[in-house]
Amino acid sequence: MESDAKFLILLNSGRILIQDDGNGRHTLPSPADISLTADPEKEGRFRFSQPVEAEALSVDPDTICGADSRQRWVPLRESAILIPECQYSAAAKASELIHWDSTSRYCSVCGAKMERTTEISKSCASCHREIWPAISPAIIVLVLRDDKALLVHAKTFSGPFYGLVAGFVETGESLEECVRREVREETSLEITDIRYFGSQSWPFPSQLMLGFTARYESGDIRFADGELTSGGFFSRDDLPLIPSPPSIARRMIDAWISHSI
Repeated sequence: MESDAKFLILLNSGRILIQDDGNGRHTLPSPADISLTADPEKEGRFRFSQPVEAEALSVDPDTICGADSRQRWVPLRESAILIPECQYSAAAKASELIHWDSTSRYCSVCGAKMERTTEISKSCASCHREIWPAISPAIIVLVLRDDKALLVHAKTFSGPFYGLVAGFVETGESLEECVRREVREETSLEITDIRYFGSQSWPFPSQLMLGFTARYESGDIRFADGELTSGGFFSRDDLPLIPSPPSIARRMIDAWISHSI
């Protein structure tokens, strides 16, 4: 396909197309590497220059011409450890934009069709209401008790690993209030000394994860709301299976293991 973008981000059902660069590394394909049976419509198609110059679109794999043994479809999250960080960031951004585009086709006020005005905005053709991609903030917290860390397994986890308490920020509450509430609701524990750690875009489909550390204050672990199935306080030399990179949960656990926090 003809494009002056440096990379193509092709997405399908949560997967992304990547290819071997010939040197044992993986990268996003370039427009010259891809031939499509039909030119995709503008709707669901995005171009941007940051974090890399790329064109992104949602495609049916059957519309890609020719079999290329260098190329393969992988889950977006898996691609994070396969392609350069800047390319993954672009793919994550593209995934969020395409999700937003497909779920905001009609105005929520009057029901008329929404029209793209910029890469990150739409306007209603009838009442002229403007919208932008919505991001859902969520907290994730590493709770420390002496030399141990609270690790938990949620029923929604895709594997047997143990991660951190997390949850969405509710209307009308601060981030710190959300941290306290989520820990209390999910484990029945009370915490103190809440401190900000860092953040991470989490495009599954459109979250912003805000990481915090906290200290155990009181209480016994009870999984009251049913979201968690097991967990406890673990020492550095007796850890269960933990989340894989590049998740912020893994970054926080690694920082604790290395005594950085």
